[in-house]
Amino acid sequence: MKALIELWKEGRTRFTNQLAKIKPEDLTKKLGNSPNSAGFLIRHIAEVELLFAKNVFGNAEVKVDAKTLKAQRDTGEWTDLDALLALVNEAGVQLEKAINNQKGWDAVIKTQEFGEKSRAEALGRITTHTAYHAGQLAIILKYGTA
Repeated sequence: MKALIELWKEGRTRFTNQLAKIKPEDLTKKLGNSPNSAGFLIRHIAEVELLFAKNVFGNAEVKVDAKTLKAQRDTGEWTDLDALLALVNEAGVQLEKAINNQKGWDAVIKTQEFGEKSRAEALGRITTHTAYHAGQLAIILKYGTA
């Protein structure tokens, strides 16, 4: 179990390492005509991690309001850096708890979002989801404009 937690945490650093340097004015940055701002991506990553903790890995104590998924677009409201960082922190705590509570990594999970996957595949999916959007965030922060 420890190895899986370490693997997930290391993969997540592609996201979390960027947050130490982010400034409130960065949150509205977008890349060209891209529909998503840096703030939207940060919120989206945290929401999806919370959804995985709750719905995929069964952490019933998780409370999540998936605003980015409901809106299906950037509404421009994700500009409170402290709130975003708190949500990212909560997502990390809850997902780690959920991963720690798993047994039988070969067991199949059926989800509405991505069908049937083993728990191990689901862990790979959330890890790569976070890293994928972290790459987008890095490009927006480097080259984007508000």
